[in-house]
Amino acid sequence: MSSLNASLAAALSGLIAEQGALEATTNNVSNVNTPGYSREQPVLVASDPVVVDPLTFGTGVTLQSVESIRDPILESQIQQQTQAQGQFSTLASALAQTQVNFTSSSGDVGTAISNFFDSINQLSTNPSDLSLRQGVLTAAGNLATSFNTTANNLTQQQSSLDLSVVQTVGQINQLTQQIAQLNGQIGNLENVGENAGTFVDQRQQAIDQLSSLVDVSVIPSDNTLTLTTANGSPLVAGQQRFQLQTQTNALGLHDVYSQGADITSSITSGQLGGTLQARDQQIPAIQTQLNTLAAGLANSVNAVQLAGFDLKGNAGTNLFNPPPVSGAGAAASLSVAITDPTLVAASSDGTAGSNGNAEAMYALNNQPIIGGQNPTDYYSGIVFNVGNATANASAEQSASALILQQLNDQRSSVSGVSLDEEAAHMVQYQDAYAASAQVITTINDMMYTVVNMSTLTG
Repeated sequence: MSSLNASLAAALSGLIAEQGALEATTNNVSNVNTPGYSREQPVLVASDPVVVDPLTFGTGVTLQSVESIRDPILESQIQQQTQAQGQFSTLASALAQTQVNFTSSSGDVGTAISNFFDSINQLSTNPSDLSLRQGVLTAAGNLATSFNTTANNLTQQQSSLDLSVVQTVGQINQLTQQIAQLNGQIGNLENVGENAGTFVDQRQQAIDQLSSLVDVSVIPSDNTLTLTTANGSPLVAGQQRFQLQTQTNALGLHDVYSQGADITSSITSGQLGGTLQARDQQIPAIQTQLNTLAAGLANSVNAVQLAGFDLKGNAGTNLFNPPPVSGAGAAASLSVAITDPTLVAASSDGTAGSNGNAEAMYALNNQPIIGGQNPTDYYSGIVFNVGNATANASAEQSASALILQQLNDQRSSVSGVSLDEEAAHMVQYQDAYAASAQVITTINDMMYTVVNMSTLTG
């Protein structure tokens, strides 16, 4: 009877274990299209045997656990690449918007510079012609407007990026709150030996989303996680989350703070890193170059204008209103100082027919008056730098997207659900379940026989 009891226990354990394994397989099949789902694998182990001298009887199988299949190293690589992808994608998009200001076939600063010097060249052919003089003033006004428009567009884009900083920080805080809550749910289940795979998958998805926004370091500890930024500023510790804040600086832009400390300069990855890079580095650098060009051109033209004489033989006055001495804001504030075409100082000797000063002004177009370069070459350098930065960011974005896709494909091969594989497992567990049921039926018949024999012999 002892052997039959042991066999019955083994068969019953088989029914329970194979039913649990079948449920895990069914759950896999149901979630084949669920984003972020990690395939579950039942872990079956042999139950402890019982010893009935002089024999040892097996007691069947135990479904020890149901484990979600993950590769922590691969997930860490995906997080790092997601951070890079978020940064390059945001930076490429911002630079593409910036580049629009420097690629227009008409109305851009480069075209306005050429038109301005062309108008002066035309004036030199007939310096007393009022229509040609008016043409110089019109071209000068168009040049100032081009500088103003480009500078204002850059400022507006910077403001839009600043708004994105505030919005991204809000999204980061929402995700850290979600991750902290999931940490608690996972801990509650795992502390009592339950499977928390579903919540772990949700947490992993939230971490991936967070990685696309900001550079994140993940520190695992038992059944919970601690998250920090790359410089160590805390984001999540167990069930506690630490909010990031934004505060305006002297320029009116928002800096990012953690626990009262300014961490703006240390954020280098994710969408937030890309936004800050465009807002605080790329656009200011372009604005500085544009201001240098506007101030240098205005001051050089004014210097020549002051050295000549107008149509009435009077000493010339400034053609452009003098830009700020520091050069800051020169492009946005550039404007024409005169409206009377007779005040254009084309003459070099005070006579109406002289064009010497007009020729001297036209010669500025080929002189190294701005950072050792002529105005056209200096502007071409700005256009090249913007285009080169945009192309590099786009190339890095494409390369990062390809690497990220490859990593996600690898994760799918490890953690994803294969319907063919699950179908094979389903048949395997069904057969084992049926076999265990058959064993129970056989043992039941044997025990019935033994009981009947005992009754007859009694």
